Amino acid sequence: MNGDIEKSRTRLKKEAVARQRIGERLARLSAEQLTRMDLPEELADAIKELRSMSSHGARRRQLQYIGAVMRKVDVAPIETALLEIEQGAYQQAQAFHRIEAWRDRLVAGDDGAMAEIMEAHPQADRQRLGQLVRSARKKLGDKVDPTSARNLFRYLKTLSEP
Repeated sequence: MNGDIEKSRTRLKKEAVARQRIGERLARLSAEQLTRMDLPEELADAIKELRSMSSHGARRRQLQYIGAVMRKVDVAPIETALLEIEQGAYQQAQAFHRIEAWRDRLVAGDDGAMAEIMEAHPQADRQRLGQLVRSARKKLGDKVDPTSARNLFRYLKTLSEP
């Protein structure tokens, strides 16, 4: 019975706008991420064209076209893949901020951060970490040595990588 009822114009327009928004999100992905999603060729080409457009009107028309192309495609797997990619980027940003915070705390003299790091990463070389921290704490004028702080950050980042 539910399939016999036609959708209202308002409902159709809302669905079209939702597909266009998915197209916008797809356009923000890297070329590598798009190829991994295995999109239909027509949709992938339309997204590539959208990326090259700078005119507002042209972009709007292209997004409408993408919405029309997406009517023929099952959107659920695309939305799932987009969500996974966006959550992965969020988790990477969180890990980056955690590493930055550890570095800043170590350079500021918080030895509790050292214990936290050793607990989170038991494979870490405490001696090497201590050397990097001492080096980063050295002052150049009234600022921390940026090269040493970068080296400390890189070491902490290698610890956090799988």
